[in-house]
Amino acid sequence: MTKPLRPFLLYSDGEGNIFEDETLYAVGRAGWDAFEVPNDQWIELPEGGNLYELPGRRGIGIDVTTGEMRLCEKGWAVAAFIPPAHTGLFIAAYETMEGAPTLPLFCYTAVGWQNDQYYVTAVRIEKDIRQESVGYDENKIETGTAHLLKAYPENRLVKHLMEKCCMTYHCPAARNFSLGRWECPIPTSPACNANCIGCISFQPEEESIVSTQDRLTFKPTPEEIVEFTVPHLMNAPFPIVSFGQGCEGEPLLMWETIAESIKEMRKHTDKGSININTNGSKPDAVQVLCDAGLNSIRVSTNSAQKHIYEAYYRPNNYQFEDIVESLKVMRAHGGWTSINYFVFPGITDSEAEYEALRKLIQETGLNMIQWRNFNIDPDWYMGKIGFHESGEMIGVKQMMELLREEFPDLKFGYFNPPIERIKGDFNSSYAGAAQ
Repeated sequence: MTKPLRPFLLYSDGEGNIFEDETLYAVGRAGWDAFEVPNDQWIELPEGGNLYELPGRRGIGIDVTTGEMRLCEKGWAVAAFIPPAHTGLFIAAYETMEGAPTLPLFCYTAVGWQNDQYYVTAVRIEKDIRQESVGYDENKIETGTAHLLKAYPENRLVKHLMEKCCMTYHCPAARNFSLGRWECPIPTSPACNANCIGCISFQPEEESIVSTQDRLTFKPTPEEIVEFTVPHLMNAPFPIVSFGQGCEGEPLLMWETIAESIKEMRKHTDKGSININTNGSKPDAVQVLCDAGLNSIRVSTNSAQKHIYEAYYRPNNYQFEDIVESLKVMRAHGGWTSINYFVFPGITDSEAEYEALRKLIQETGLNMIQWRNFNIDPDWYMGKIGFHESGEMIGVKQMMELLREEFPDLKFGYFNPPIERIKGDFNSSYAGAAQ
């Protein structure tokens, strides 16, 4: 019989040192409440993961002796950042003290310690290795960056991608572009038509958090876009070019430029996949892009429920129904549709959310869910959207299992799949060994 996995709670001394508390077992949190984590929902912390201390917060654990939940008074709570391709199942369990600072825009997954190993509450949702930390050779990235800057000396977009995204922010997609492989990012829009609470590229000065990166400050031309994307489509393995990145606003606001760019790309090559990552706010623009040759769309959402979506996105001149329509438009053109689904245990896995998601899948013929970790302070987020009670919860892992059973053709993952993977064996690890 397998011995139950019961990692000990971790705490920080506030000076960068982390310790285990052997009087408390680690637990997880969903919404506002703490729960014991099922044995099969702990995995070893994947390579590329990190630990954070959570200042002004006391960890919650189960007393080893009494079996009761209580606070750890020894130091600050600790959470884990889990790398891409993994989806968190529980948030770190803690209680926020008065005056605690708002946490930066990262994910905060429950973590514990047992047998000289960190464990996190997560599941690997994606076989693709395109953003594995071991796959990035810094010397090759520097060489590739220098080559691209020399090859496109007047291209503002290449300069932005290499100097800002790749070398400053270490954006995985930009780093892959520097290595001439897989998915190539194309930021296009300095403006946005939503006011997302957790926007990573723009935060109002009055807010208590700061954006993790600067937003694009110019509008690239079709010529600048086509100049570097066509060679990528023609020469990269399993190539994708993707409009819509974290360092910009909403790409559909630049739909005319994007449509012209797509048409020009396809004059030169029919290879690879052209994708857009978007809030899906302009179905009419999506129609034009499909006519131009767009292959796939990924629409971001924190919820399949209108009131939760709009409380977070705070849309300007569009509504939740528009994102549903955008997905329908792409499917009507035979394109690939995904949602970039921000997983927040306690909201994502509520019964109400599950039913709303089932309806969205049925209504749109959705191809794929990308189960993404939500990078946001949990308490701050729930307070901002006015979320007070989770109600009945299914559990994130159980919800995934139910959806797999009901929708066997629906794909799960973390990244935009290349067209070769869509047409072939979707479940294969197409990228092979890290290059």
